[in-house]
Amino acid sequence: MTTSEYIPDVAPGSIHHGVRCEDVQRLTFADGAFDLCTSTEVFEHVVDDHAGFVQVRRVLRPGGRFIFTVPLSGAMHTVERVRVLDGRLTHLLEPEYHGDPFSRSKQVLCMRNYGTDIVERLHDAGFSRVELTRPASAMMHCARTVVVARR
Repeated sequence: MTTSEYIPDVAPGSIHHGVRCEDVQRLTFADGAFDLCTSTEVFEHVVDDHAGFVQVRRVLRPGGRFIFTVPLSGAMHTVERVRVLDGRLTHLLEPEYHGDPFSRSKQVLCMRNYGTDIVERLHDAGFSRVELTRPASAMMHCARTVVVARR
């Protein structure tokens, strides 16, 4: 099992205080290195989520799965909250931040609010099969939809 965390200003693939650092937009793992990749509440914060999805697909073996969660709004279409123009972040909507115990500020910018079109976004990144599944029971009244994408 391999785990990693994104830490700004730390070179991808390096170890920082015992934690492997990776940027999902440019993973340092070899092609086909994993049967399974997971993430929890990450991709809404990734500047270029398409690049991240392509990278995750790249490091999966054929038939491998990417199982993850992101906040899904229930809308059909993803709402982009921030764009990068001329190398700078440009807010399209009022900034939204989510709590992050690993960041210096304890919060991280939300780049987008995903809709059910996340399925098409993953197909566009090369995944062959994508499902949205919801747990049958809600532990402590919380049941986040889980995205399962197959390479």
